[in-house]
Amino acid sequence: MARIFITGSADGLGQLAAIALITQGHQVVLHARNEKRGQEALEKVPGAESVLTADLGNIDDTKQLASKVNALGKFDAVIHNAGVYRASPEEIFTVNTLAPYILTCLIQTPKRLIYLSSGMHLQGCSKLESFTTEISRITYSDSKLHVLMLCKAAARKWPQAYANAVDPGWVPTKMGGQGAPDDLQKGYETQVWLAVSNDEKAKVSGRYFHHQKESLYNPEADDVLSQDRFLSLCEEITGVSFP
Repeated sequence: MARIFITGSADGLGQLAAIALITQGHQVVLHARNEKRGQEALEKVPGAESVLTADLGNIDDTKQLASKVNALGKFDAVIHNAGVYRASPEEIFTVNTLAPYILTCLIQTPKRLIYLSSGMHLQGCSKLESFTTEISRITYSDSKLHVLMLCKAAARKWPQAYANAVDPGWVPTKMGGQGAPDDLQKGYETQVWLAVSNDEKAKVSGRYFHHQKESLYNPEADDVLSQDRFLSLCEEITGVSFP
């Protein structure tokens, strides 16, 4: 039995992944933006161990969330699922780029780290020069490239862990919209598989998956100098250093 923490698990793919993992007999701690959503999350996911609340659009809140996670003891896997799509560039950057960075740095390193990217990252650019000057230039696609860069850096720096990224596809969640063409079940199965499976194909690191298969990704994510610059800029902005 594994113990898993999932950000953004009050609804959508995070909630579906939580339900699937609990059904398999694993322990899951949920995360929601506020107390009200936290209560709703517990009602919708019976069998969850508990729920932690924090607004990932607030850097201090995100730091406190890491402390709350660590207070619960060690986790086998963390699924960095939370993200925003229809939001201001500032909120997209804070929630999609900085929050997973902060939580990766501050939560006791689990055996498995799973990051939700997006096929849209292929159109993204890192725009590192905008981090400290012009956040307004950063798009959703850019933020999902940042997530992949973070994943690749974690895989490189922590050989003892499996760190992988997932493109869940364009699925009919609240974020994706009802008309989204991809399979909802396939949208959460890969992160569940990466979190707990003993399949040799899941016990890898620094890879990018779509529907349980390794997929093409933006080669900018592999640039080690860009990864290190990304980490140092995130440290500059958040005051949190990569361990």
